[in-house]
Amino acid sequence: MRALGIDLGNKTMGLALSDPTGFLATGLETLRFEQEKFEVPLDYLVRFVDNNKVDLIVLGLPKNMDGSIGFQGQVVQRFKELLEPRLAIPIHLWDERLTSKMAESVMFEADYSRKKKKVSVDKIAATIILQSYLDSRK
Repeated sequence: MRALGIDLGNKTMGLALSDPTGFLATGLETLRFEQEKFEVPLDYLVRFVDNNKVDLIVLGLPKNMDGSIGFQGQVVQRFKELLEPRLAIPIHLWDERLTSKMAESVMFEADYSRKKKKVSVDKIAATIILQSYLDSRK
């Protein structure tokens, strides 16, 4: 089972991919696009899923600390609704509370430069989202 993890922001989308066994997540890249203009990332994901034989998508769902869905969570839900008709694979929403903070902590510990942090935070957050999903299945 090959899974794709996504950390979606207003202008960026971090991606991580699992190994074919669905055991280990690896960060891939951060895609940039115009604010909330989702046509570019949607088209990209359709091609990516096809080219990499992805079996499922794990899309990070930002929730408030009380578990409620705020504005950004609603944006993610809308993105999922736009993506679903384009793909014939399951798309799971996964609670991503604190993943960006964890990603920043990982980069701090690894002594990333400011420039590297800006480029990497979404990719690392996507990796954390996907790995937590994969770990929950064990």
